[in-house]
Order: sequence, then structure tokens, then C-alpha cells
Amino acid sequence: MTDKKRKIAVLGTGNVGATTAFTLMHQGIASEIVLVDINKEKAEAEALDLSQCAVTAPACKVWMGEYEDVAGSDIVVVTFGVGRKPGQSRLDLAKINVGILTSVMPTVAKIAPDALYIIVSNPVDFLTYATLKCTDLKPEQVIGTGTLLDSNRLIEAVANEVGVNPYNVNAYVFGEHGDSCMAPWSLCTIAGIPVKTYMQMYMGIGEAEMDAKLEDIYTNMVAAGSKVIKGKGATFYAIGSAVVQLVKALLADRKTILPVATLLNGEYGANNMCTGVPCIVGSKGIEKVIVAPMTDAEKALFDEKIAILNGNYDALGLRDIQKA
Repeated sequence: MTDKKRKIAVLGTGNVGATTAFTLMHQGIASEIVLVDINKEKAEAEALDLSQCAVTAPACKVWMGEYEDVAGSDIVVVTFGVGRKPGQSRLDLAKINVGILTSVMPTVAKIAPDALYIIVSNPVDFLTYATLKCTDLKPEQVIGTGTLLDSNRLIEAVANEVGVNPYNVNAYVFGEHGDSCMAPWSLCTIAGIPVKTYMQMYMGIGEAEMDAKLEDIYTNMVAAGSKVIKGKGATFYAIGSAVVQLVKALLADRKTILPVATLLNGEYGANNMCTGVPCIVGSKGIEKVIVAPMTDAEKALFDEKIAILNGNYDALGLRDIQKA
């Protein structure tokens, strides 16, 4: 991919930002990576450490810059913000990170008005929406990682359960990356076979125990993420890989369908909010929201999740954010 010059800016050089930059560099996706952080010493150290991979990685210039150095970037990856502390609610975290984001993004968006923006910081749905509210960026330019990580985790969990390669599994998680998400199992397939049919045919699981088995897979998948956080303080390899997965889809322009956070205006009954749903992504960013068919029970559950999320948008006053 580096035959064509690709400049990617990473805002925030914590674990997620640094891991993303490392993965971008070693996969040869970028020809230039600029790292920006309020902690300039950390950003400079990360840039130096990555530069010293030159012998073992594809050619890529990695350097520490300021916000003005984001100019000319093809993609801007936003990872800055504070992490969630023990006992802290997601709404409290959102208030802090929305404040940080709205103080920075208007400036960055003016410096790189034509870039595609990938929002990774949490709570990602709220911050994706806040980016749109405080800047003049178009909705298709701003893509939250949404439920991409959750979906990747679910695919891996299903693959482990049924004993196949994850590449043979297709599955999505819808909604908020966090508490208000759900898995529409009617859309999950293994080699094109609906997951319930596959598990009946090849695992001998009967209809009576099927729903409990799928719920167990989903619950264990969610718990796995929490287990990582408990053991090492944060997740960053999996989300870093998911970010790079999205970057590759955008740059390759292959019209890939990924579950990302985007602005919804009527799709799935959601209005004036960002949340994770399948979208076609390409060189222009979000090219189309895919409204997938679900069972009545799945629709009802997703409606509940949307209602909760809508209440949180109101509680945070996100729709009242003004452009700087």
C-alpha cells in the first residue's frame, strides 16, 4: 500500500495510539506517521522507538509533531482522552473526554479538513457524535470504531466454540461499544450457514438449548474483554488491530462492510445519534449504512438499546454542542 504516499496522524500516544502506530508501520500501510500528544516527551519517545524498527519494517517516516503537522494527512486516528477509573460511570467518563475532544478537534479539523477521521477514544459513540457537532466535518468523514472490536471478539468466540477458523465466521455486534449493545444471531453465519443450523447439524445442539448456548458465547465474549482489563489495566492489541483493519478498508477502497459508529438519521429507528451498525466503507469514508433484517425479538432488543443510548445523549447534552 505504500506505493502511494500515505500520511496518517495518530492523536494520542498512549497504549492504543502507540500500538496502532506500530501495527500500521509493520504492515506497510503508511509512508509517514506523525504522532501528536500533549505529553511531547512521550510522543517523541514513541516516535524514536518506532523509527528504530527501520531495519525490520517497511519504509516509513515516524515523527513527533504538533497539531499543525496533521496537515495533509489522509487519515487522522483519534485516541486521546482519559481511561475509565474504577467506580467511574461511563457518563462521567464521557463528560471528561467530550470536554477534551471539543477543545481540540475544531482546530485539527481546520488544519486537515479533507482527511478521514477515525475516532477510537471512549465512549466512542458519544465522541464520534461530538466530533461532528464541534467541527465542519461531513458525516461520511468521521468514523467511530463503534462495535468493530466487539464484533471481532464475537467472531473469535464463535470460531472457538464451533472449532473453525475465524475467517469462516461472519457476525456483528450492534449498538454502543459498551453497555448498550447486542448481537443479532440471525445474521451470524459459518461458511454461509446460519449459526443455529450449523450448531444443530455439526454439534448436535438441539433447539431447546440453542438460545442458552448462544447467550453463553456472548456473555463469555464480553467477560473476556473485562478479564483483559482486570489483568493488564487496558486493552490495546485488539483495538489497535481493529483500527488498522478499518484503515486498510478505507485506503483500499474495496467497499468493505464493517460495524462502525456513524451518524444515524432514521436507520434502525435511531435519530440524530452515532452508534455501531454495519456500513460500507471506502476511500470516501462512510459510503452507506446497511440496514440489515433482524428477527422481531432482535429488533425489539435493539430498540431498547437505542432508547437507552438516546437517554444518555440527552443526559450529556451532546445535541447542544456548538461549533467553535
